[in-house]
Amino acid sequence: MRTQIENQIIQLLDERDESALTIIEREYGRLCRKISLDILNNQQDAEECCNDALMRVWSSVPPMHPASLRAYLVTIVRHLSIDRYKVGKARCRADSQLAEAIDELDSTLAGKEDVERTVDQKQLVAAAEAFIRSLPHEQGRIFLMRYYQMLPIREIAEKCGISTANAKMILMRTRKQLRKHLNQEGLL
Repeated sequence: MRTQIENQIIQLLDERDESALTIIEREYGRLCRKISLDILNNQQDAEECCNDALMRVWSSVPPMHPASLRAYLVTIVRHLSIDRYKVGKARCRADSQLAEAIDELDSTLAGKEDVERTVDQKQLVAAAEAFIRSLPHEQGRIFLMRYYQMLPIREIAEKCGISTANAKMILMRTRKQLRKHLNQEGLL
């Protein structure tokens, strides 16, 4: 559901009024930079991803009118940041929390063939979202903190008041459950 400010921004974007970008930056810039910086750990790269996200919003709205502009923008920033991270990782193979999180999920989602070629992306996303919604609250929260917010396990454990070993165990079990769920749905 869109907020009043989001409706105003969408209207300005429909009219191709560049002031929409200024409002987006004012309303969501800090959030976008934090998400990107958490993933990339590089201020300049994070700024570039946020600017690229603004340009993607500019070029996709219209014709698209997302139900939540904030969620749409955050998703774009996340994807751009992860893509940029993967390019950097391929160049230098740096060790970090993000590399660990991406590797954990890659092994969960990897099938005999490349998932992106064998499965309609929307089906996979819908099945994963349904799975996450079916989880008990705390388990889903921990999973999202790790694989959506890309937080380090230590930080997740602190926020949830549990040990790091317990957080790791919950994440491992949840990944196994996700893989089982996706196999049952015929998506892996």
